[in-house]
Amino acid sequence: MLAQQSQDSTNIYKKRVLESTEVDFLMSYYEQDGTHASVTGGIGDERLTDITPTFVVAIPLNDDDILTIDVGISAYSSASSSNLDPFDATGASGGDDDDDNNEGNNASPKGSPWIESSGASAQDVWGGVNASYSHSSDNRNSIWSANANFATEYDYISVGFGGGFTKLFNQKNTELGVKAQVYLDAWRPKYPTELDSYNQANGDLNNGFFSGIEILNQNGDIIDKNGANVWSPFNTTLIENKARNSYSVSLSLSQILNKNSQFSVFLDFIQQKGWLANPMQRVYFGDRANYYVGNAASIPNYTLPSNRDVFQLADDIERLPDSRLKIPIGARFNYYINETFVLRTYYRYYFDDWGINSHTASVELPIKFAQGKFTLYPNYRYYTQTAADYFAPYEQNLSTTNFYTSDYDLSKFNSHQYGVGFKYTDVFTKFKLFNFGLKSIDLKYSLYDRSDGLNSSIISAGFKFVLD
Repeated sequence: MLAQQSQDSTNIYKKRVLESTEVDFLMSYYEQDGTHASVTGGIGDERLTDITPTFVVAIPLNDDDILTIDVGISAYSSASSSNLDPFDATGASGGDDDDDNNEGNNASPKGSPWIESSGASAQDVWGGVNASYSHSSDNRNSIWSANANFATEYDYISVGFGGGFTKLFNQKNTELGVKAQVYLDAWRPKYPTELDSYNQANGDLNNGFFSGIEILNQNGDIIDKNGANVWSPFNTTLIENKARNSYSVSLSLSQILNKNSQFSVFLDFIQQKGWLANPMQRVYFGDRANYYVGNAASIPNYTLPSNRDVFQLADDIERLPDSRLKIPIGARFNYYINETFVLRTYYRYYFDDWGINSHTASVELPIKFAQGKFTLYPNYRYYTQTAADYFAPYEQNLSTTNFYTSDYDLSKFNSHQYGVGFKYTDVFTKFKLFNFGLKSIDLKYSLYDRSDGLNSSIISAGFKFVLD
C-alpha cells in the first residue's frame, strides 16, 4: 500500500515532458545559379528555385509520451533537370518541316544546356511525412524514440524507419545517445531523352524520336545514319536494380563542463547500397566522337552560354559503385559569455570510400536584448572537400573506366556561407491565433558561395504556436 501511494505521488507531481500541443509552421525560399549542371554533363545552367512549407505538430499523449507529426512539401523549378529532355526548349519532339531555317539541319529540334526546357522534369513537388514517438522515464533520465517516414517525388520514392535511446546521468550533466535509421528507397527512373529513345527504337536512328532528325558530327556535318560512323550510347544498359537503401547508426556524447560551457561529440556510420548514381545525369567521354542535334554553327561555342540552339547527345548516364560507406565525426562547443552573448561553435570531419574527405567549421554568436525577448544571431560556415575518385569535368571522363560522373557535388571545392537570424520569443504567448498562442518567431537569411561558381541564397521563417 505504501509503495502504491509513493508511486501515485510520483505520478501526480512529476513534470510533463511537454506541457501542451505545439505547432511549428516553417517556410523557406531558396534560389541558386551556376554553370555546371550535372544533368547536362557538367556544363550548363544550374538555376533553381524552391519553396518549402512545413508543419510540425508535437502532441503530448500523457506525462511521458510525445507524438510528433512532420508534414512538408518542396516545390521546385530547375533549369538543369528540365534538360532531361532539352529538345522541348522549342516545343519540338520530332521533325521540323520549316525550310526557311539555315545551316542545313532544318528537320532537327533545337536545345541547349544553357536554355531551360519546358519538359516534364522542369518542375516537381517533393512531398514527405514523418511520424515520431518518444517516451521518457519517470525520472526523465531515459528517453526511447521511434519514427517512420515516407517521401515521394518525380523519380523517387522513400520509406524509412528508425529508433533511438538517450541516457542522462551525473545529475543530467552527461548525456549519451544512440540512434539507428533505415531508408528503403526505390528509383522511378527517368533517363535523358536521347538514351531512352535509342533503347525504345532498338538502336535504329531512323525510327521513333530520331526519325526525321538530323544528327551532326563535331564538324557540323550531317551524318549518314546508316553509315559506319554514327552516334550510339556507350552503354545501353540502364537501371536494373532500382533499390537505393541506406543504413545508419549515430552515437553522441554531451557533457556540461561548468555553468558556462557545454561540449558534445558525435560519430555516424552510414552504409548505402543499390543504384547510387543518378540516372538523369549525362556523361560525355573524352575518348569518343561527339554528335549533336541543332544548329551546326553553335558547336564551337557549345560550352559557352552564347550557345542557344545545339545540344550534344550523351555518351552514357552517370555510373557509380553500388555501395558507399560514409563516416562523419564532429564536435560542438557552446560557451555562455554573459546574459547578452553566447558563443556556439561546430566542427565536422567526413570521409568515405569514394575518396571524398571534407572539413566543416561554423561559428554563431547569438546576441540577446530586451530582457531576452529578442535574439540576433550572425553566423558563418566554411566547408572544403576533395574530389571523389570517379569525378571528372565535361569531356574528361574516359570510357575505359568502370565508374564516372561529372556531378560537381562530387568535385573538389570549398564554400563560404554567411547568415544572420532574428528570433522573437513571447514567453507569455500574448498573441493568439484561434486557441494557439504565439511562442516564438524565427527569421533567417543566408548567402552561399562555392568555388566552382555555384551561389545561392535562402530565406526562412518559423512560427511556433502553443495550445492554451
